[in-house]
Amino acid sequence: MKVGGFASSAARAEYEAVYDRGLAALPTPTGVHDIQTAFGVARVYRFGQPGGTPIVLLPGRAGTAVMWEPNLTALLGHGEVYAVDLIGEPGRSEQTVPIRDGADQAAWLTTVLEELDLPSVHLIGYSFGGWLAANLAVRAPERLKSLTVIDPVLTFGGLTPGLVVRATLTAIPVVNRWARPSFLNWISGGAEVDATDPVARVIDEGMRTYRIALPSPRLFTDEQLRSLRMPVLALIAGRSVIHDPDRAAARARELLPRGQVELWPSATHAIAGESAAEVNARVLKFLADCEAGT
Repeated sequence: MKVGGFASSAARAEYEAVYDRGLAALPTPTGVHDIQTAFGVARVYRFGQPGGTPIVLLPGRAGTAVMWEPNLTALLGHGEVYAVDLIGEPGRSEQTVPIRDGADQAAWLTTVLEELDLPSVHLIGYSFGGWLAANLAVRAPERLKSLTVIDPVLTFGGLTPGLVVRATLTAIPVVNRWARPSFLNWISGGAEVDATDPVARVIDEGMRTYRIALPSPRLFTDEQLRSLRMPVLALIAGRSVIHDPDRAAARARELLPRGQVELWPSATHAIAGESAAEVNARVLKFLADCEAGT
């Protein structure tokens, strides 16, 4: 098995320049942590000051901490926030050992929480980060005060054929140049992606320069979803292309014991950015209710 890495030293330098510009769009971190795990080093940025249960953010594929730019300032109203660059993805984390399955994914994330001395967190994940968050909730539920998943991949529904085909094309170097922008436009519901947007730039450059070597996530079973006893907020984009939104929302409502499942009809998979104010307000209300025990 392989580990993820940049295509070349030149590719890495090009990516780092874009990443630095993206990072500059975020509030100034109050701490930067490089956590050694069994699978490599995880870069974590800490923002804000303690106040209530900390928030931990897991981004979508190639998003890094930068993808939370539309949400981070608002979430700091709750208290301390930790944003993770995922091991095995572009960013400032470094993968050194192959990640084989969901158990390995949960293991390195558990180490991160342990080393940061975070015994209980509000875990928030978007897209692939949503799957990672749910995966940790299934395997180490005692570490979560709540779980929020924002249009998570392979959590409540399987991948659409269109997503599989387009994602495969972006991984082929010879067609990556044209398939990559097309994929980003498609995932956003056909909206033209702003090439100057710091989040879009980081994702695009990461897809161009980094070779991911992670196992494909597995769809959670009914039994696994029923096992999630913590409060769960699931925001499903009604125009999402990663799964069938109606079926995903119905399955989540049926199986989550303490789930608050919402289908946002006009939202695309880019919901966290395109509807940032609404998403931020909904998540903050959910976290406040969790803190109050309601």
